[in-house]
Amino acid sequence: MSAPSPAPKLPVSLAANPRLSSWVRFTGDGRLAISPGKVEIGQGIVTALAQIAADELDVEIGRIEMIRASTVASPNEGVTSGSLSIQQSGRALRHVCAEVRQRFLAAASERLGVDAALLNVEDGTISGPGNVRTSYWELADDVSLDHDATALNVAKSAAKRSVAGHSTQRIDIPDKVFARQRFIHDCALPKLLHGRVLRPEISGARLIAIDEASARAVSGLIAIVRDAGFAGVVAATEAAAEAALKALRQGATWSAGEPLPDENDLAAFLRSQPVETTIIDTRTAPAAKPARTLRRQFTRPYVAHASIAPSCAMAQWDGDRVHVWTHSQGIYLLRADLAIVLKLPADDIVVEHMEGAGCYGHNAADDVALDAVLLAKAAGGRPVRVQWSRQDEMSHAPFGAAMAIEIAADLDADNEIVGWRHAIWSNGHAARPGRAAQPALLAASEIANPYPRMISTNPPAANGGGGDRNSVPLYDLPAWTITSHRLLTMPVRTSALRTLGAQGNVFAIESLLDEIATLRGEDPIAFRLRNLRDERAKDVIRAVARRAGWKPERRSGIGHGVGFARYKNTGAYCAAIAEIEGADDISVKRLTLAVDVGEAINPDGVINQIEGGAIQATSWVLKERVRFDRTHITSTSWTDYPILTFSEVPAVDVEIIRRPEIEPVGAGEAAHGPVTAAIANAVHDCLGVRIRDLPITRDKIIAAMELAS
Repeated sequence: MSAPSPAPKLPVSLAANPRLSSWVRFTGDGRLAISPGKVEIGQGIVTALAQIAADELDVEIGRIEMIRASTVASPNEGVTSGSLSIQQSGRALRHVCAEVRQRFLAAASERLGVDAALLNVEDGTISGPGNVRTSYWELADDVSLDHDATALNVAKSAAKRSVAGHSTQRIDIPDKVFARQRFIHDCALPKLLHGRVLRPEISGARLIAIDEASARAVSGLIAIVRDAGFAGVVAATEAAAEAALKALRQGATWSAGEPLPDENDLAAFLRSQPVETTIIDTRTAPAAKPARTLRRQFTRPYVAHASIAPSCAMAQWDGDRVHVWTHSQGIYLLRADLAIVLKLPADDIVVEHMEGAGCYGHNAADDVALDAVLLAKAAGGRPVRVQWSRQDEMSHAPFGAAMAIEIAADLDADNEIVGWRHAIWSNGHAARPGRAAQPALLAASEIANPYPRMISTNPPAANGGGGDRNSVPLYDLPAWTITSHRLLTMPVRTSALRTLGAQGNVFAIESLLDEIATLRGEDPIAFRLRNLRDERAKDVIRAVARRAGWKPERRSGIGHGVGFARYKNTGAYCAAIAEIEGADDISVKRLTLAVDVGEAINPDGVINQIEGGAIQATSWVLKERVRFDRTHITSTSWTDYPILTFSEVPAVDVEIIRRPEIEPVGAGEAAHGPVTAAIANAVHDCLGVRIRDLPITRDKIIAAMELAS
C-alpha cells in the first residue's frame, strides 16, 4: 500500500503572512490594491507581481495599484535579495489571488443563482448564462478577505495564463522618464529640514572632540547633535547643513585609525588572517593518479556599490514614535535594528520604503536611516532628510568582499579532469540589519555605549551561501572538495553585493576550464557540453553559441570567450559570449547571452535584468576596484573609482529560452559570473595571456604579455 501524499503546503512567504487581506484589497473606484512585502529596487518586480495578480484575478493590469511596502501595511517578506522575489512573493501572490478569485466566484454563484463552474471573469466582471453579471467591486462588501489562506486552492496552469509570459511596460518607468517624484531623493515632506553627519576620513577613527562655535555661526542652523562618537547637524536648507558640517569638521579631533592591508597584495592579506573554515561540499570517486596538477589563484578586489546617487533617508518623530522613509531592501529587518538602538518597541517604529538609486545588495541605505532618526530627535517633530556625501558613500558604506580563490585541478595523461579542489578566502558577504542580537548600523557603533561593529558572516549553503556561492561545479567532475575560509578580521565593512561570491567563483571555475580545454586542443563550447549532464545547462550554452555565431575561425585583434553558470546552482541558467578588441588595452564590443529562468513572467523585464547585469559585470571586470593606502580609503570620487561610461557600453543581445511549464526564478544576478568569465576568456583568445586578478586593466595585460614573452 503506497504512503499517502503529503498534505499541500502554503508557499513560504504566504505561510509567514497568511491573511488574504494583507495582500489584496478591492477599492471603491473599480481598482484593487496589491501589497507585496518585496520592494522595487529597479529590477521591475512590482510589474511582474502585478502581472501575476492580473492573471489569477482576471483583471486588466491597469486596474492594479501596487502599494509600496511598509511595516504597517505590508506582509513581512524579509529582505528583497538573492534573486528570490519571484519565487517567494510571486508564488505567494499567485496562491492568494487564486483563492480570492474562488471566494468571489462562490459569492457570485450565491447572488446570481448560477453554479460557480459556469461563471466567467473578465476584467473583474463576473458573468454567467442568461446574461447575469456582477463584479468584484459589487461583491466586495459581502466577501471578507480577513481569513487565512488555505493550501487547497490551485492557481491557473501556464496554458491558461494570458498576462504572464508576455512583455508588459514596467510600472515604475514612466515616472522616472518624465521626472515625476518616485525616488526618495526627490521627496519633500512639509516643513522638511536637512541633516548631515560627521564621519572620519581615516578608516576606523573615532570622534574625540568637536568645536561647535564656528558651526553655530552658520545661518540656518537648527541644531548640533552629539552622542559620543556620533555628531551631526540639522539645518533649514541643504546648503546650510553642508556649511555647518564643513565648519564642524574643521574643529574635529579624531582618534588614530585602524591599519588597512596592502591593496596591491590582497591575496596575501586574505590568506594570512584568522579564519573560520568550512567544508562546503565533497564528491569522492575511485582514486585516479593524476599526471599533473594545475594550481591557479584568482582574486577579486573590494568592490563598491557605486550607485549614481548616495544613500538618503527621512525620519520624523511624533512623541515616542518615529516614522522612517528609506530605500532599504529589508524594511522589517531595519526596524528590528532601530528598535534595539532606540530601545523602543518595534510597533512604535514605522518604516516605509521609497525607491532609491540602483543598488543590489547592502549599501548605506540602512545606515543613513539611523542617521536621520538620531538627527530628527532634535527637530521638534519636523521631518529631517539626510543624504550622505559621495565621499562618505564610497568610504563608509559596506563593500563587496575581496576574494582570493585557489583551484587545483588534477589531470590525467589526456588532460581530463580527475580531481578538483576549490578554496576561497574572503570576508563574509552578509552583515545586513535584523540578523543578529546586535545592530548592524554604522551609527550604532558610534554612539555612547556603542555596539561592536559586526563581523560579516555568510548565508548558509542551503540559502546559496556567501563567499562560497557557485563554488560547487555544475559540471560532472569525478571528485571535488570545496572549502571556504571566512576571515574573522574585517579591515573595511563588507556585506552583500550583487551575486555575493558567485562572480568570483564563476570567474575562477570558467577560466580554469577554458585553460584545460586549450590544453586539450578542444573547443571550449564542446568541452563544456561534454562535461555537463544538465540538459537545461547544455541548452543555454548551445543557444548562446548559435546566437553569437560561434566558430573556430578568429580574426586578428578580436577575441571571443564563453562563460556559463546556474546562479546558486538552483536559480537561473545563463551563458555568455564576449567579443572584444584588444592590444595592450581591451574594449568589450558585444555580449551575447542566453538565459533560462523557467517561466519568464515579463520577458522584457528579464531582458532588462540580464542586460543590466551584463553591463555592471563589464564595469567590474574592466574598471572597478576600491582603492586605499594604509590608513584611508582613497577611491572616494568618480575620478578615483571609475565605472563604465556610456561610450564604453557594449552591444548586449539576450535570448530567453521559454519554459512556461517550469516555476519561475529571478534573473537579477544570473549574468555577472558568466560575463566576467567570458571577458577574461576572450582576453586570452585575443592576446594569448590569462589575467586572473580583477579588474583586467591595461597595466595587468602589459605585465602578463611581458612575462609571457
